[in-house]
Amino acid sequence: MLVKAEASIPESQAIFQDLLNNPGKVFDLMRFDFKSLAEMTLSSLLKEELTHFLGRQKYAHQELASSNYRNGYYDRAYTAKGIGEVKIKVPRDRKGEFSSKIIEKYDRYEPAIATDACLMFLSGLSTRGIELVSKRLLGRKISHGEVSKINKELMTGIDAWRCRSLSELPMKYLYIDGVNFHMRVERKIEILPMLVVIGVGLDNRKTFLAIQQGDKESAPTWRQVFKDLKNRGLDSSKVQLGIMDGLPGLMTVFKEEFQSAKVQRCQVHVSRNVICKVPRVQKKAVVDHLRSIFYAESKSSAMKFYNQFEETFKDTIPSAVKCLENVIAECLTYHSFPKEDWVSIRTTNTIERVNKEFKRRTKPMEILAGEESAYRLLCFVALKMELCRRRVSL
Repeated sequence: MLVKAEASIPESQAIFQDLLNNPGKVFDLMRFDFKSLAEMTLSSLLKEELTHFLGRQKYAHQELASSNYRNGYYDRAYTAKGIGEVKIKVPRDRKGEFSSKIIEKYDRYEPAIATDACLMFLSGLSTRGIELVSKRLLGRKISHGEVSKINKELMTGIDAWRCRSLSELPMKYLYIDGVNFHMRVERKIEILPMLVVIGVGLDNRKTFLAIQQGDKESAPTWRQVFKDLKNRGLDSSKVQLGIMDGLPGLMTVFKEEFQSAKVQRCQVHVSRNVICKVPRVQKKAVVDHLRSIFYAESKSSAMKFYNQFEETFKDTIPSAVKCLENVIAECLTYHSFPKEDWVSIRTTNTIERVNKEFKRRTKPMEILAGEESAYRLLCFVALKMELCRRRVSL
């Protein structure tokens, strides 16, 4: 029960004037009352829980000499969401058998606070950033070590999502790429890539199919990623197209693992590769030719523009002409698919936007703490993007 305070009229007027001058004190007083009420409520609940455990009220007759009984209490701090740290009295029994189910023995804060800490971490704050603001926002300072420990509990769900069955998700297009991150490995900072595969379903929904650490320059690594997708139930016969850049061996491995699918090379990456071989004075002319090739209304028109490009530059910049010649067929694959899909399947921009979001989210951390930390963050970003863009029009 709260203590009822009485004040004279002059005192009341002085208090009211003080509150007018400092309006924030009103809410401080409210929080103080809530905190006091919470302390008494929790202490009373724990006392009733001990009564239920012993099976009798305080001072009730004890029939057997060996029966357990109350043995005082000890003070303990506990943090409740929205209230802050409260001091509670935890009752004890003589045999030490009583353990509260309301507040577990080693719990120091409400489970909702752990949930909030996880959400803060996944939404952009680093573990040390949470340590700095947790006292103000959650009512208790949570160390970066505690945040890391809390986040590890997410791994079970994340692993289940990453390895989920794909048997009910027929895919027609696959976007394939890798993105590099600075990651701590055995007390050293290494640049390690994450391999990402995004699928477009028959209903035009985009879904993250794979987020896997591995060497993006390694053909065997990509082969294993594709095999894992099929082992998880992905129907390779439904896959019609793979959109990718020029990573070594990737195109060959993709064709071997998805034999009924075609390959579309990212026109942006190809253009960059060609232009970097062109002298400055010719860059604008080359860019204009490439735009005509890649934005032609039909494949025959595109090849006509390509032949003009080849004829114009074969003597002055043969290396650039050869660079485009090697991949021109895969750059124009999109003409074999519905025209409404062309804008999306000509490039890997879809997955590039994802990579930018990954980079944006991990920038405050600068260095990822390891593979599990990377999976936690990237899978959260992936799930958030899926939920925000549940249905995508190509």
